[in-house]
Amino acid sequence: MAEQKNQDLNQLLKIRRDKLAELQANGKDPFQITKYDVTHHTDEIRTIYEAHEKELLGDRPAVNTEGLDEQQAREAVTADYNERRAIMDASPINVSFAGRMMFKRVMGKASFCNVQDLKGGIQCYVARDAVDEDSYKDFKKFDIGDIVGVKGEVFRTQKGEMSVHVSEITLLTKSLQVLPEKFHGLTDIEERYRRRYVDLIMNDDSRRVALLRPKIIRGIQSFLDSQGYIEAETSVLQPILGGANARPFVTHHNALNKDFYLRIATELSLKRLLVGGLEKVYEIGRLCRNEGMDTAHNPEFTTIEAYLAYGNLDDMIKLTEDLFRYLATNIIGTTKIHWLGEDIDLAPEFKKATMVDLVKEKTGIDFLQVKSDEEALALAKEHGIEVQKHFTYGHVINAFFEKYVEDSLVQPTFVMGHPIEISPLARKNPKDPRFTERFEIYIARKEMANAFTELNDPIDQLERF
Repeated sequence: MAEQKNQDLNQLLKIRRDKLAELQANGKDPFQITKYDVTHHTDEIRTIYEAHEKELLGDRPAVNTEGLDEQQAREAVTADYNERRAIMDASPINVSFAGRMMFKRVMGKASFCNVQDLKGGIQCYVARDAVDEDSYKDFKKFDIGDIVGVKGEVFRTQKGEMSVHVSEITLLTKSLQVLPEKFHGLTDIEERYRRRYVDLIMNDDSRRVALLRPKIIRGIQSFLDSQGYIEAETSVLQPILGGANARPFVTHHNALNKDFYLRIATELSLKRLLVGGLEKVYEIGRLCRNEGMDTAHNPEFTTIEAYLAYGNLDDMIKLTEDLFRYLATNIIGTTKIHWLGEDIDLAPEFKKATMVDLVKEKTGIDFLQVKSDEEALALAKEHGIEVQKHFTYGHVINAFFEKYVEDSLVQPTFVMGHPIEISPLARKNPKDPRFTERFEIYIARKEMANAFTELNDPIDQLERF
């Protein structure tokens, strides 16, 4: 079965190469075309035409078929469409755009195809009389995946679909590979991650995310800049390892004849800038960690770290909450979002609760009243929580949180008061030194950020290690 499938695929690839060879032999090599005049993207075409319709047809009443039989109703609707079409065609909107052909249906003297560009797709009506007979013959040999340039007038079909009546269609790139079948798309997760370019072609949501991500980056920069933060760009190559607990990638600097690490965090470099007198700094930086890999963990990834002098955890809580709300409002256009199957509202003040209180809500256990490691470990055993040899009081609290609380945190929640055992670089809570001034924010069960009041007591830090 697999062998037959490979043979069929190889035959399809050969047919495409033969088509290219024929084009080249006839002086129509698409790879010789290096420029095409694009006047609009498909989303602009839709917006402009809808505005044009509103201007020309806005006051026109809908056709009234009341009291008509089926045949008469059809005739009335068709007549109304023809009148509307005549009004629009008298003031045509001509466009020129380019994209990948994702669908084609040939029907004698007229055909339809769908062309997808950066901003979406639009139907194209290709008639032999409009493009001339030779061009129409060439079009019929085009394949799904080919990149074409299209010129024509915009119209709306009687069924209501916006389309382009093509006057000229040009093959810009011959696709020699076969795209995944459109109905199923590219559904294999690993294949999607390996071949991102095919994923972007086949999956609208992947393309949406790709276009949204740079807007989010710019939004973060705009917000932090407005708050007086200075964006920094620090070295990726580090002579010593620090800022996090992770296995690094190692590379060799030939000029210095010395090994360097690809950074696992931007933390130390940014703190040095604080020491140098830059009171508010941040970096959106690429990190590399030579550890496990899955669809949620890439060895190379982007983070943002921000540091504030003369401030504490309360300042970072406000900064974080304001940032999320700013991005939602200015980029998405609403504070209400649907993500991971949940309806999230970023408008109300985010919930704030300690890890101990959240565990108590779910289990009834008040760890503030637990006075020893032995008592905490006994509770873990009683609740079927697997413990490791190094576990003490704080580790057990965290284990309870992960088992009973994490999956319930849907709406934005600042989880605060982490045990000192799992927060080695956070300042102790002066009222209860078992805990620290730290938060993690959860949205839709996902940890979105982590922050703390920095440990600035060198004696305390030395004692922890």
